[in-house]
Amino acid sequence: HGPYLPHEPGYGLYQPGYSPYDDQIPDPEPRMLAIQNAKAYLLKSSTTSGLNLYDHLANTLTKILDEQPINVVDIFENISKDVKWAQFQKKMDTLRDEHAILPTFESAENRKTLFLKAHGEGDEELEEEIGETTLPNVMETAFYFEQAGIGLSKDESYHIFLALKKLINVQPIQTCRFWGKILGLEMNYIIAEVQYHEGAEEEETEEEEVIDEGDKRMDEVEDEDEEKEKEDEPPKSTYKPPPVIPKEENGAGTNKYVYFVCNEPGKPWVKLPPVTPAQIVCARKIKKFFTGRLDAPIVSFPPFPGNEANYLRAQIARISAGTHICPIGFYQFSEEEGDEDEEGGGGRDTYQENPDFQPLSVVEMVESLSTWVHHVQSILKQGRCVWFNPSQKSEEEDEGEEEEEKDEEPEELQKEIGPPLLTPLSEDEGIQNIPAWTAQPSTNLIPQYAVAILQSNRWPGAYAFASGMKFNNIYFGWGHKYSPENHTPALPAPVQAECPSGPEITEMRDPTVEEELAFKAAKEEALAAAEEEDDEEEPEDDEEDDDD
Repeated sequence: HGPYLPHEPGYGLYQPGYSPYDDQIPDPEPRMLAIQNAKAYLLKSSTTSGLNLYDHLANTLTKILDEQPINVVDIFENISKDVKWAQFQKKMDTLRDEHAILPTFESAENRKTLFLKAHGEGDEELEEEIGETTLPNVMETAFYFEQAGIGLSKDESYHIFLALKKLINVQPIQTCRFWGKILGLEMNYIIAEVQYHEGAEEEETEEEEVIDEGDKRMDEVEDEDEEKEKEDEPPKSTYKPPPVIPKEENGAGTNKYVYFVCNEPGKPWVKLPPVTPAQIVCARKIKKFFTGRLDAPIVSFPPFPGNEANYLRAQIARISAGTHICPIGFYQFSEEEGDEDEEGGGGRDTYQENPDFQPLSVVEMVESLSTWVHHVQSILKQGRCVWFNPSQKSEEEDEGEEEEEKDEEPEELQKEIGPPLLTPLSEDEGIQNIPAWTAQPSTNLIPQYAVAILQSNRWPGAYAFASGMKFNNIYFGWGHKYSPENHTPALPAPVQAECPSGPEITEMRDPTVEEELAFKAAKEEALAAAEEEDDEEEPEDDEEDDDD
């Protein structure tokens, strides 16, 4: 290499007049500049591995000094390779075993928050909560179901107990109940059934109405703009889609309760949306396993209007309507409602506890299903608990349709009427030769302390118990209804027939060149003949004029 330039790393080391090994350096500035240039050159990172020679040499020398092997000069290349291999990251190294986080450790981290007290929670608040609380006694319910071998482990039940307590502290809840657990392919759903205070529920409905009104105003503005832009509108279709059945109001019918779900105790609770009649009607025609992810799509035929959160809410409504039962006489209708006429498809929809209720014995409740009644309204084929007449239209719609087709009369729909509230289980229809319910005591060895247990055969996994003044319902299953035959998906609609072909719509064959020439010649001959006839008629007219 020739003399170094000032920008090169070796510049200044071989200036004439001094040697780098001399004790006295005439001018230290060029030497410091050379050292800095050399270090900067060694610190340049490689474009392939991302390492630099300076750090690599430092690590290699450190390894040699620490291990002090024999004949270092002979194995220096191997030591350099070992140092490079040690620089690999864990995610890129396939030779190392990565220690994954165990699921048990992750679930323990999630449940750690359940055992922590809230900030500022003291003994005074605990004494007040002991008197009146909306928190259900999950451990007591689990004890009664455990008598018949039903339920979860004690640890999981207690964790759910703590998770419900955490939910009540966050949400303005009036009543709360552990509904059950629906199994999924990836994760499960723990479900809580709650009722809001009246004020909190009204605030939510007002927010939804404000959003709807804003959307309507935006739609009206867009419609006006479209009308101005479109001058020549194409012909409108005469097809009228079937009317949309509105959902029932919050706090009534299928939306009487609000449901929160979580995959494991300790994870955040998620509120399910209200259910619509279209979702319930479609849920009856399909059968899908849950995945455990609320945002998962539901791929089915007929297509389900929503995702897994909506499908889960529809199945909860169906299971509750068919399996929530209580001992006869525990609830009664109020005297004010008894005097009024029953209105709607489901009749009276409210009840109250009977203060004069006297529990029956376990033997009586097991021997006869007429000692149990449904305390949740049944769902009609329409997807609602109270029948809605789709032919009823608002005043604005009536004014707009007065001018359209007055001769056509809509078909009168037959009003659906379901079984009233507090209907005995003895009136439930069986499944072929299988009864709808199976009743048995929790034990036959000690009948004095047995508990009456009922199991639903229509919805496997739904259970109920009764012991004295206490009863409860719970569900542990996949969320599917029992069917004696295999599930057969609905077939698609038949293909529409094509338009009948006739001479007026049949496409003609293109003529050949010979046919076009012949047609042209015939047309010319016809024109020539017509001109000759006109020429012959003109002299005759002239002769008639001369005679006159």
